[in-house]
Amino acid sequence: METGEIPSDELAGGFSPYLTIESGQTYRWTRSDGELYSGRRAPDAWYELAIDGEVVRVRSIETGLEWRSTTDAAPILRRRLRLDDDLDRIVDAAPDDPLVERAFDAHRGLRLVADPAFDTLISFICSAQMRVERINSMVDALAREYGTEIAFDGRIYHDFPTPAQLARATETELRDLGLGYRAPYVVETARMVADGEAHPAEAREMPYEDAREYLTRFVGVGEKVADCALLFSLGFDEAVPLDTWIRKAIASRYPECDRGSYAATSRAIRDRFGGEYAGYVQTYVFHHLRTGAEPVEPPT
Repeated sequence: METGEIPSDELAGGFSPYLTIESGQTYRWTRSDGELYSGRRAPDAWYELAIDGEVVRVRSIETGLEWRSTTDAAPILRRRLRLDDDLDRIVDAAPDDPLVERAFDAHRGLRLVADPAFDTLISFICSAQMRVERINSMVDALAREYGTEIAFDGRIYHDFPTPAQLARATETELRDLGLGYRAPYVVETARMVADGEAHPAEAREMPYEDAREYLTRFVGVGEKVADCALLFSLGFDEAVPLDTWIRKAIASRYPECDRGSYAATSRAIRDRFGGEYAGYVQTYVFHHLRTGAEPVEPPT
Protein backbone atom coordinates (compact mmCIF):
# COMPACT_ATOMS: atom_id res chain seq x y z
CA MET A 1 0.00 0.00 0.00
CA GLU A 2 1.20 3.50 -0.85
CA THR A 3 0.10 6.50 1.20
CA GLY A 4 0.50 10.24 0.97
CA GLU A 5 -0.99 13.70 1.41
CA ILE A 6 -1.77 16.69 -0.77
CA PRO A 7 -1.45 19.83 1.39
CA SER A 8 -4.26 22.36 1.45
CA ASP A 9 -1.97 25.16 0.25
CA GLU A 10 -1.77 23.32 -3.09
CA LEU A 11 -5.56 23.43 -3.51
CA ALA A 12 -6.25 26.97 -4.68
CA GLY A 13 -9.76 27.90 -3.57
CA GLY A 14 -10.17 24.75 -1.47
CA PHE A 15 -11.49 21.30 -2.19
CA SER A 16 -14.34 19.21 -0.78
CA PRO A 17 -14.49 15.51 -1.67
CA TYR A 18 -18.08 15.41 -0.42
CA LEU A 19 -19.28 18.27 -2.62
CA THR A 20 -17.29 17.23 -5.67
CA ILE A 21 -18.01 13.51 -5.67
CA GLU A 22 -21.63 13.74 -4.46
CA SER A 23 -22.75 16.61 -6.70
CA GLY A 24 -24.22 14.48 -9.48
CA GLN A 25 -21.37 14.72 -11.97
CA THR A 26 -19.55 11.41 -11.35
CA TYR A 27 -20.82 7.92 -10.59
CA ARG A 28 -17.57 5.98 -10.32
CA TRP A 29 -16.86 6.44 -6.60
CA THR A 30 -18.03 4.62 -3.48
CA ARG A 31 -17.88 5.75 0.17
CA SER A 32 -16.42 3.60 2.91
CA ASP A 33 -19.44 4.01 5.18
CA GLY A 34 -21.89 3.05 2.41
CA GLU A 35 -23.68 6.39 2.67
CA LEU A 36 -22.90 7.86 -0.78
CA TYR A 37 -25.65 10.27 -1.88
CA SER A 38 -27.36 10.03 1.49
CA GLY A 39 -27.04 13.78 1.93
CA ARG A 40 -25.07 13.23 5.13
CA ARG A 41 -21.46 14.30 5.43
CA ALA A 42 -18.95 11.97 7.09
CA PRO A 43 -15.62 13.76 7.57
CA ASP A 44 -13.73 10.54 8.36
CA ALA A 45 -15.15 8.47 5.50
CA TRP A 46 -12.94 7.46 2.60
CA TYR A 47 -13.99 7.99 -1.00
CA GLU A 48 -12.84 5.01 -3.05
CA LEU A 49 -12.28 4.57 -6.78
CA ALA A 50 -11.11 1.70 -8.96
CA ILE A 51 -9.75 3.09 -12.21
CA ASP A 52 -7.30 2.02 -14.90
CA GLY A 53 -6.23 -1.03 -12.90
CA GLU A 54 -5.58 0.90 -9.67
CA VAL A 55 -7.51 1.58 -6.47
CA VAL A 56 -7.49 5.00 -4.84
CA ARG A 57 -8.87 6.10 -1.47
CA VAL A 58 -9.01 9.76 -0.45
CA ARG A 59 -10.43 11.81 2.42
CA SER A 60 -10.12 15.28 3.86
CA ILE A 61 -7.88 15.91 6.84
CA GLU A 62 -7.12 19.13 8.65
CA THR A 63 -3.99 19.78 6.58
CA GLY A 64 -5.42 18.85 3.17
CA LEU A 65 -6.09 15.46 1.60
CA GLU A 66 -4.93 12.03 2.72
CA TRP A 67 -4.76 9.15 0.25
CA ARG A 68 -4.05 5.42 0.19
CA SER A 69 -3.63 3.47 -3.01
CA THR A 70 -2.12 0.65 -5.01
CA THR A 71 0.11 3.28 -6.63
CA ASP A 72 1.19 6.92 -6.30
CA ALA A 73 -2.31 8.37 -6.26
CA ALA A 74 -1.43 12.06 -6.32
CA PRO A 75 -1.34 12.34 -10.15
CA ILE A 76 -4.60 10.39 -10.46
CA LEU A 77 -6.35 12.61 -7.92
CA ARG A 78 -5.00 15.80 -9.43
CA ARG A 79 -6.26 14.79 -12.87
CA ARG A 80 -9.58 13.14 -11.98
CA LEU A 81 -10.64 15.69 -9.34
CA ARG A 82 -9.04 18.67 -11.09
CA LEU A 83 -7.10 19.68 -8.01
CA ASP A 84 -4.94 22.08 -10.00
CA ASP A 85 -7.91 24.25 -11.01
CA ASP A 86 -7.69 27.72 -9.46
CA LEU A 87 -11.15 27.92 -7.89
CA ASP A 88 -10.59 31.46 -6.67
CA ARG A 89 -9.97 32.63 -10.23
CA ILE A 90 -12.98 30.71 -11.54
CA VAL A 91 -15.26 32.21 -8.89
CA ASP A 92 -13.93 35.69 -9.62
CA ALA A 93 -14.72 35.18 -13.31
CA ALA A 94 -18.34 34.19 -12.60
CA PRO A 95 -21.12 36.62 -13.55
CA ASP A 96 -22.51 39.13 -11.09
CA ASP A 97 -25.69 37.21 -10.34
CA PRO A 98 -27.36 36.68 -6.93
CA LEU A 99 -28.21 32.99 -7.46
CA VAL A 100 -24.73 32.19 -8.75
CA GLU A 101 -23.09 34.05 -5.88
CA ARG A 102 -25.18 32.21 -3.30
CA ALA A 103 -24.36 28.85 -4.93
CA PHE A 104 -20.61 29.56 -4.87
CA ASP A 105 -20.77 30.78 -1.28
CA ALA A 106 -22.74 27.73 -0.10
CA HIS A 107 -20.72 25.04 -1.85
CA ARG A 108 -17.17 26.36 -2.14
CA GLY A 109 -14.75 23.51 -2.67
CA LEU A 110 -16.86 21.78 -5.32
CA ARG A 111 -14.72 21.10 -8.39
CA LEU A 112 -15.49 19.66 -11.78
CA VAL A 113 -14.28 16.11 -12.38
CA ALA A 114 -12.45 14.63 -15.36
CA ASP A 115 -13.67 11.05 -15.67
CA PRO A 116 -12.79 8.73 -18.57
CA ALA A 117 -14.87 9.51 -21.66
CA PHE A 118 -16.38 6.06 -22.22
CA ASP A 119 -17.26 5.56 -18.54
CA THR A 120 -18.90 8.99 -18.43
CA LEU A 121 -20.94 8.47 -21.59
CA ILE A 122 -22.31 5.16 -20.33
CA SER A 123 -23.03 6.65 -16.89
CA PHE A 124 -25.10 9.45 -18.36
CA ILE A 125 -26.91 7.15 -20.77
CA CYS A 126 -28.04 5.45 -17.55
CA SER A 127 -29.03 8.80 -16.03
CA ALA A 128 -32.20 9.43 -18.04
CA GLN A 129 -35.11 10.09 -15.66
CA MET A 130 -33.17 8.74 -12.69
CA ARG A 131 -32.18 10.12 -9.29
CA VAL A 132 -28.44 10.41 -8.69
CA GLU A 133 -28.34 7.58 -6.13
CA ARG A 134 -30.07 5.24 -8.59
CA ILE A 135 -27.62 6.16 -11.36
CA ASN A 136 -24.74 5.39 -9.02
CA SER A 137 -26.19 1.96 -8.23
CA MET A 138 -26.51 1.17 -11.96
CA VAL A 139 -22.92 2.14 -12.66
CA ASP A 140 -21.74 0.13 -9.66
CA ALA A 141 -23.69 -2.90 -10.91
CA LEU A 142 -22.05 -2.64 -14.35
CA ALA A 143 -18.61 -2.55 -12.73
CA ARG A 144 -19.31 -5.50 -10.42
CA GLU A 145 -20.78 -7.63 -13.20
CA TYR A 146 -18.42 -6.86 -16.09
CA GLY A 147 -15.39 -4.95 -14.80
CA THR A 148 -11.98 -6.33 -13.90
CA GLU A 149 -11.44 -7.27 -10.25
CA ILE A 150 -8.67 -5.50 -8.33
CA ALA A 151 -7.54 -6.74 -4.90
CA PHE A 152 -6.48 -4.08 -2.41
CA ASP A 153 -6.09 -4.09 1.36
CA GLY A 154 -8.06 -7.29 1.82
CA ARG A 155 -10.98 -6.25 -0.39
CA ILE A 156 -12.04 -6.74 -4.00
CA TYR A 157 -12.82 -3.67 -6.09
CA HIS A 158 -14.12 -3.55 -9.66
CA ASP A 159 -12.86 -1.30 -12.42
CA PHE A 160 -15.41 0.04 -14.87
CA PRO A 161 -15.74 -2.37 -17.81
CA THR A 162 -13.85 -1.65 -20.99
CA PRO A 163 -15.90 -1.20 -24.18
CA ALA A 164 -15.06 -4.78 -25.20
CA GLN A 165 -16.11 -6.18 -21.81
CA LEU A 166 -19.40 -4.28 -21.82
CA ALA A 167 -20.13 -5.06 -25.47
CA ARG A 168 -20.30 -8.75 -24.54
CA ALA A 169 -23.29 -8.07 -22.28
CA THR A 170 -26.76 -8.82 -23.55
CA GLU A 171 -29.79 -6.57 -23.36
CA THR A 172 -31.53 -9.13 -21.14
CA GLU A 173 -28.61 -9.19 -18.71
CA LEU A 174 -28.58 -5.40 -18.40
CA ARG A 175 -32.33 -5.28 -17.90
CA ASP A 176 -31.88 -7.80 -15.09
CA LEU A 177 -29.36 -5.39 -13.54
CA GLY A 178 -32.04 -2.71 -13.48
CA LEU A 179 -31.12 -0.65 -16.54
CA GLY A 180 -34.58 -0.98 -18.07
CA TYR A 181 -35.05 0.65 -21.47
CA ARG A 182 -31.47 1.97 -21.29
CA ALA A 183 -30.08 -1.57 -21.71
CA PRO A 184 -29.99 -1.66 -25.54
CA TYR A 185 -28.48 1.84 -25.64
CA VAL A 186 -25.61 0.75 -23.39
CA VAL A 187 -24.97 -2.45 -25.34
CA GLU A 188 -24.98 -0.72 -28.72
CA THR A 189 -22.83 2.21 -27.60
CA ALA A 190 -20.29 -0.20 -26.09
CA ARG A 191 -20.28 -2.17 -29.35
CA MET A 192 -19.70 0.99 -31.41
CA VAL A 193 -16.65 1.86 -29.31
CA ALA A 194 -15.33 -1.70 -29.10
CA ASP A 195 -15.59 -2.12 -32.89
CA GLY A 196 -13.76 1.15 -33.54
CA GLU A 197 -16.78 2.74 -35.18
CA ALA A 198 -16.49 5.81 -32.95
CA HIS A 199 -15.08 6.82 -29.56
CA PRO A 200 -16.29 9.69 -27.34
CA ALA A 201 -12.69 10.81 -26.73
CA GLU A 202 -12.51 11.83 -30.40
CA ALA A 203 -14.71 14.81 -29.55
CA ARG A 204 -12.01 16.36 -27.37
CA GLU A 205 -10.28 18.30 -30.17
CA MET A 206 -13.45 19.51 -31.91
CA PRO A 207 -15.13 22.91 -31.56
CA TYR A 208 -17.69 22.74 -28.76
CA GLU A 209 -20.96 22.50 -30.70
CA ASP A 210 -19.40 20.13 -33.24
CA ALA A 211 -18.24 17.94 -30.34
CA ARG A 212 -21.77 17.84 -28.93
CA GLU A 213 -23.18 16.88 -32.31
CA TYR A 214 -20.53 14.17 -32.70
CA LEU A 215 -21.47 12.53 -29.40
CA THR A 216 -25.14 12.29 -30.37
CA ARG A 217 -24.19 9.57 -32.89
CA PHE A 218 -24.00 7.14 -29.99
CA VAL A 219 -27.22 5.27 -29.28
CA GLY A 220 -29.18 6.79 -26.43
CA VAL A 221 -27.17 10.03 -26.42
CA GLY A 222 -29.10 13.24 -26.87
CA GLU A 223 -27.83 16.78 -26.52
CA LYS A 224 -28.07 16.88 -22.72
CA VAL A 225 -26.18 13.61 -22.22
CA ALA A 226 -23.61 14.78 -24.76
CA ASP A 227 -23.13 18.01 -22.80
CA CYS A 228 -22.61 16.02 -19.59
CA ALA A 229 -19.88 13.96 -21.25
CA LEU A 230 -18.23 17.09 -22.64
CA LEU A 231 -18.26 18.85 -19.27
CA PHE A 232 -17.36 16.00 -16.92
CA SER A 233 -14.82 14.12 -19.01
CA LEU A 234 -13.61 16.03 -22.07
CA GLY A 235 -12.63 19.43 -20.68
CA PHE A 236 -15.36 21.59 -22.23
CA ASP A 237 -15.80 23.91 -19.26
CA GLU A 238 -18.26 26.06 -21.24
CA ALA A 239 -20.81 23.22 -21.59
CA VAL A 240 -24.11 23.70 -19.76
CA PRO A 241 -26.25 20.54 -19.71
CA LEU A 242 -29.89 21.56 -19.80
CA ASP A 243 -31.13 19.14 -17.15
CA THR A 244 -34.36 19.47 -15.17
CA TRP A 245 -32.88 21.80 -12.54
CA ILE A 246 -31.23 24.16 -14.99
CA ARG A 247 -34.41 24.30 -17.07
CA LYS A 248 -36.32 25.19 -13.89
CA ALA A 249 -33.77 27.92 -13.16
CA ILE A 250 -34.17 29.27 -16.70
CA ALA A 251 -37.96 29.29 -16.37
CA SER A 252 -37.97 31.07 -13.01
CA ARG A 253 -34.79 33.18 -13.01
CA TYR A 254 -33.58 33.58 -16.60
CA PRO A 255 -36.67 33.37 -18.86
CA GLU A 256 -34.95 35.49 -21.50
CA CYS A 257 -32.59 32.56 -22.08
CA ASP A 258 -35.38 30.24 -23.22
CA ARG A 259 -34.98 30.35 -26.99
CA GLY A 260 -37.07 27.30 -27.87
CA SER A 261 -34.46 24.87 -29.19
CA TYR A 262 -31.82 23.15 -27.08
CA ALA A 263 -28.95 24.67 -29.08
CA ALA A 264 -30.24 28.26 -28.90
CA THR A 265 -31.17 28.02 -25.21
CA SER A 266 -27.78 26.48 -24.49
CA ARG A 267 -25.99 29.40 -26.15
CA ALA A 268 -28.06 31.92 -24.20
CA ILE A 269 -27.54 30.35 -20.76
CA ARG A 270 -23.84 29.82 -21.47
CA ASP A 271 -23.53 33.54 -22.09
CA ARG A 272 -25.58 34.31 -18.97
CA PHE A 273 -23.30 32.05 -16.91
CA GLY A 274 -20.14 33.73 -18.13
CA GLY A 275 -18.99 31.75 -21.16
CA GLU A 276 -15.59 30.16 -20.50
CA TYR A 277 -16.46 28.64 -17.12
CA ALA A 278 -20.24 28.39 -17.62
CA GLY A 279 -20.10 24.67 -16.86
CA TYR A 280 -18.58 25.37 -13.46
CA VAL A 281 -21.41 27.82 -12.76
CA GLN A 282 -23.96 25.27 -13.97
CA THR A 283 -22.61 22.59 -11.64
CA TYR A 284 -22.78 24.87 -8.60
CA VAL A 285 -26.31 26.06 -9.46
CA PHE A 286 -27.46 22.50 -10.19
CA HIS A 287 -26.16 21.22 -6.85
CA HIS A 288 -27.53 24.24 -5.01
CA LEU A 289 -31.05 23.73 -6.36
CA ARG A 290 -31.08 19.92 -6.35
CA THR A 291 -30.16 19.77 -2.66
CA GLY A 292 -32.88 22.26 -1.74
CA ALA A 293 -30.52 24.98 -0.55
CA GLU A 294 -33.14 27.41 -1.81
CA PRO A 295 -36.38 27.12 -3.76
CA VAL A 296 -36.28 27.25 -7.53
CA GLU A 297 -38.93 29.96 -7.65
CA PRO A 298 -37.58 33.53 -7.49
CA PRO A 299 -38.03 35.35 -4.20
CA THR A 300 -41.16 37.53 -4.03
